[in-house]
Amino acid sequence: MPGRVPGEVKEGLLKLVGDAVTQGWTHQRACGVLLVSDVRVHRWRARLLHVGTLVDRAPGGNPVHRLLDWEVQAILELIEEWGPVDRSHRKLAHRGSYTDTVFVAPSTLRRVAEKHQVNLPEPAPRTPVSLPPWPDFVSWEPNCIWIWDVTHFTRARRVVFAIMDIVSRRWIELLVSAEESSTQVQLLFSDALQSEGLLDKLTPERLDLAVDDPARPILLAWSDRGPQMTAHSTREFMALMAIWQYHGRPHTPTDQAHIESFFGHIKGEWPHLETITDPVALEQELHRLRVEYNTTRLHAGIGYVTPDDEHYGRGPSVRRARQKGLRQARRERLERNRESKGNSSGSDG
Repeated sequence: MPGRVPGEVKEGLLKLVGDAVTQGWTHQRACGVLLVSDVRVHRWRARLLHVGTLVDRAPGGNPVHRLLDWEVQAILELIEEWGPVDRSHRKLAHRGSYTDTVFVAPSTLRRVAEKHQVNLPEPAPRTPVSLPPWPDFVSWEPNCIWIWDVTHFTRARRVVFAIMDIVSRRWIELLVSAEESSTQVQLLFSDALQSEGLLDKLTPERLDLAVDDPARPILLAWSDRGPQMTAHSTREFMALMAIWQYHGRPHTPTDQAHIESFFGHIKGEWPHLETITDPVALEQELHRLRVEYNTTRLHAGIGYVTPDDEHYGRGPSVRRARQKGLRQARRERLERNRESKGNSSGSDG
């Protein structure tokens, strides 16, 4: 018997039970044959006697905290007037109190809208934009694809520019500054090109080539579309240094996930950096951690070797040595365990 049945079904069951009891059946046996509990039938009979009907009332009852009629009307008018602006039941609920019109919870406003089949306007879908393809000169090797960005250390009142090699994940260069402009970008890349020995590639023959010639760039610099990345002076400097600029899509920080993850690890694994208030101390500590990051810290993204190992070509041999060591250790464990098992079997005999 389901939890809810129509009133006429209940009356029919009561009649069947009553006829069975009249013919000598026990009340409990009649209820058992009809697969309905004895207590439930007694409750139906008492309700029919006192109320006069077995039809269930509509769910919800009559709550004392229900909305008043004028509040429902005010909610509908609020949606009609401010819906195109706010577009959210949460904002509309706060808009009602902001305009001193109606004071309701966001969930209440949403229920009223659903009950009256009022749909809140949705923003127009954004036109999907795909990442532009990499130019033909790009190859998956160190010092070919650099990604760079800037992060803030508010307690020291400084910004930190950083360049990372996508292939080796090596922290190429950093620059601590009080300003965030194209001047710092030029200083950062000048130091990075010099430290990596890439200035030797800027030969007169290369620089005489057209800007869009695929043989001209010496590397690709990947960044978002911040003002210092897209500034006219930055574009001129990158063209002068034969660097191809590559930008992610607007409003899509995941396109620069490598550098965003890098800054997250730097601040997460060395949280004391964000507590430093002295800019000089911050710069010294960042330079110290840069060496540790490149030469000591094992990077999961490149197979648990250091970025320097991967950058200078030692990564594949380190990974091969680990696989060889794992196989050798397994063989030794098998041999030792088999020998000990054989010795224990011989002693038992």
